[in-house]
Amino acid sequence: MTDNIVIVLSCGTDNPNRSTRALFLAMAAHKAGKNVTVFLLDEGVNIAMEGIAENIMAATGDRADDHLSYLQANSVPILVCTPCAKYRRLTEENLIEGARMATGAELIDLSCNGSVISL
Repeated sequence: MTDNIVIVLSCGTDNPNRSTRALFLAMAAHKAGKNVTVFLLDEGVNIAMEGIAENIMAATGDRADDHLSYLQANSVPILVCTPCAKYRRLTEENLIEGARMATGAELIDLSCNGSVISL
């Protein structure tokens, strides 16, 4: 069993429940002492843009920005798919603190060395 967890999130404002749940699971895994990385792709990359998570809330009332703030404060890596971001005109300068561009190859490497939860 590994202590490395990769949360792959492919939705953003288009699915607030899944988006919020993914960030919650990342936070819960970190609080449980796991090595967590969040990988955003497709519409999920929008969450790495300043102010977007503030507008995402699950039906339960959980707020994505609360979970994201925890991840940022605890230096959990937030990786943003480079081609997905470029397609949406996001650049390194547009990203929230703690987020950086990453490649599919990085996702594969992380996945080979950890457990993956994909939402």
